[in-house]
Amino acid sequence: MNYLTEGSEKPVNYMYTPPPGVPQRTGQYGKYTIPIHDGRSVSQQLSLDTNGFILTRHDTAVENFYDPDEVQRVYFLEIEQLMKKVTGATKVVVFDHNVRCLTRAQKGENGAREPVKMAHNDYTLRSGPRRVRDLVPAEAERLLQHRFMEINVWRPIRGPVQANPLAVCDARSMTPQDFVAMDLKYYERTGEVYAVAFNPNHRWFYFPQMQQNEVLLLKGYDSAADGRARFTAHSSFEDPTTPPDAPARESIEVRTLIFFAPAEAATR
Repeated sequence: MNYLTEGSEKPVNYMYTPPPGVPQRTGQYGKYTIPIHDGRSVSQQLSLDTNGFILTRHDTAVENFYDPDEVQRVYFLEIEQLMKKVTGATKVVVFDHNVRCLTRAQKGENGAREPVKMAHNDYTLRSGPRRVRDLVPAEAERLLQHRFMEINVWRPIRGPVQANPLAVCDARSMTPQDFVAMDLKYYERTGEVYAVAFNPNHRWFYFPQMQQNEVLLLKGYDSAADGRARFTAHSSFEDPTTPPDAPARESIEVRTLIFFAPAEAATR
């Protein structure tokens, strides 16, 4: 697992070719060999509020996940319905997706990106609320008065996943000091995510041989500060049991904002 090592400067990652003389990424990272447990053995005991992630089954009508029009037209609606069912939300905003495949990314095919091989969380205490203001500006101030979440929905495009599976860290094993804010530089804006510093108490899980009809829900942000899970560190990792001829992992992740009616937000 790749973790951020100690450093005094705020890490920065450019999502485009930076100006001459500017490094693509700052911050130092170290490789750590750690145990990663089989999440299937405890899957019935997991919850978003306790652990930060759950595994569930979900069928889809999408035929080509590399077609962004079909994903937005078909899959976004499917995910909106799934998230309302799982969380009890009254409003779900599905707003972003990425497809990942190492070999396709290296060939520049289908807009695919490489799996992220660094422990991280997609949002921070600052960027979570800012994303609401960016995406639903007319309703943002009203919505931000009540609890909301950002949840990432991750699934294989093809299964079973063998190479570079996704690992998630039990939120109960993390401390606030483990999360280090990092800037993501885009042409039009600067985002902020958390890099993760190594802590030997971290307890990591993955779900072996994930199939296309399985989805992993990861909580990227929760506005509730009452002791429940607020963030879920995650990363792809090199599994030493992967067969040498295993195909490259193909996956899609969709990001969602989850809102509750005021009365429901008070009880959830």
